[in-house]
Amino acid sequence: MTRSTDPAPADAVAAALAAQPRRGFLPPELRERAEYDGPLPIGHGQTNSQPRTVANMLRLLEAGWGMRVLDVGAGSGWTTALLAHLVGPGGQVLGVELVPELARWGAENLAATQQPWASIAVATPGVLGLPEQGLFDRILVSAEATELPQALVQQLHDGGVMVIPVAGEMLRVQRRGAETDVSRHGGYRFVPLR
Repeated sequence: MTRSTDPAPADAVAAALAAQPRRGFLPPELRERAEYDGPLPIGHGQTNSQPRTVANMLRLLEAGWGMRVLDVGAGSGWTTALLAHLVGPGGQVLGVELVPELARWGAENLAATQQPWASIAVATPGVLGLPEQGLFDRILVSAEATELPQALVQQLHDGGVMVIPVAGEMLRVQRRGAETDVSRHGGYRFVPLR
């Protein structure tokens, strides 16, 4: 089923972007390009996503105060830090990153933001998300799937929302019991979800 939904208030996302500037999540040699509205390489074939894309995804996700959020493909830690700002100390953000070196670097960047209710761990190869950690209110995926991964849908609470690029298109997926509502939000390119 496809239906449109209203995005989160722009001011909450804008406040998060202002509080957690991209510069602190880029390699030192790229920090002068932090204002560039495009993806920037962070090593290991991964990128720090385009700021406009990140803002659009966060608005679709509608992460709010006190929520429990999963950040898949945490990379540099920027989206994890932004989500931590949105959910506040009453919430929890768990980031996962498949590349161990990026997970360590992203965790260091995140720690510098002093938001201890957020963390980044190395993802288990072959396992999407954190199925052993229970259910999440929101899931943000910063890598492109070829089809909607049911393994992640199953990690959403009833009423929970996931934002994920699938086959070149941004999807907002809301779980409603055994059903999902899916709305489509334009074309995007991301590194592959593995």
